[in-house]
Amino acid sequence: MDDDPLVLELVERSISRYGFEVVTTRAALGVANLLRTEQPDIVLLDVNIPALSGDRILGVVRQFAGPDTLFILYSSMDESRLRELVRASGADGYIPKGVTGPELALKLSGLHHKRMANRPTPVRADPVLQRDVSAPQSQSTTAQVSMASR
Repeated sequence: MDDDPLVLELVERSISRYGFEVVTTRAALGVANLLRTEQPDIVLLDVNIPALSGDRILGVVRQFAGPDTLFILYSSMDESRLRELVRASGADGYIPKGVTGPELALKLSGLHHKRMANRPTPVRADPVLQRDVSAPQSQSTTAQVSMASR
């Protein structure tokens, strides 16, 4: 999330309290490995990483993520600039760095639930009626969040 490991730890502890399973990496290039091994629901990417910014990392690593994985840019830069980066990079949204603790957890939860609600409903054949019926969807109450930082 941040170049500062203390800030990364603070945010990890903060959202873990609200039911999120959190996995972090400080290496920009470690994001691809994290995506392959963890298959997180949400990936927070710090935009202001000197070597390879979060918006650029996104272009490289999206192929390793599941189709429902959300990529959220996380930065202290101006929100209008963040919105531009979201559009240009194909990110699923942004959260300003001033958002922390319960507010951050609430925003992440809201983004996750919105994504899950917008998923197509799987269809299964009902052997008795021989017609398609919608399969019930389960909504998870927690999401795995991966935070990438340098």
